[in-house]
Amino acid sequence: MSKAIKVGVVLSSGGGRGVFAHTGFLLALEQLGVEIGAIAGCSAGALVGGVYASGTDLQQWADHIANVDTREYWTPDSWSRFIWQMAVRKGRGYTGISDNRAAINFIRSNLASQTFETCPIPFYSLATNLTQGGKTLFSSGDLAPRIMASAAMPVLYRPVEIDGELFSDGATIELAST
Repeated sequence: MSKAIKVGVVLSSGGGRGVFAHTGFLLALEQLGVEIGAIAGCSAGALVGGVYASGTDLQQWADHIANVDTREYWTPDSWSRFIWQMAVRKGRGYTGISDNRAAINFIRSNLASQTFETCPIPFYSLATNLTQGGKTLFSSGDLAPRIMASAAMPVLYRPVEIDGELFSDGATIELAST
């Protein structure tokens, strides 16, 4: 009796290129017949891993991202607001060029399951907890904001608020305490 190969997959950061690379990697595993038993991801890896773990058809996802309009996930501030924040406020309190709501909605619209608990494949997402300091590994709750929390690159996106705490890209480097 032959058993299918079953593996756990960990997907890293990588920005836009990482999204395409991780998608291609998972497509290759699918074509090889490798069954994925669990997925963990950080940043771009959280996005692709979460979409796949939710049960979304991977080829459909690949086709969508190949033709995506940046306005679906990116809503930058106007130049006048940015200049005012930098010149008048000297950047104080400015947390990111783009709000994260469009990105969360983009993620949500590409998920087949909306919570960690309903994913056909167990999924884990790593984010940096800016409120507490350190990393947080999400494994329950609403997927879209927790995936975005892992992918919210500082300066580009504002942090994602979850349960009263602020989170950003899971690949953000921790500063060593002395």
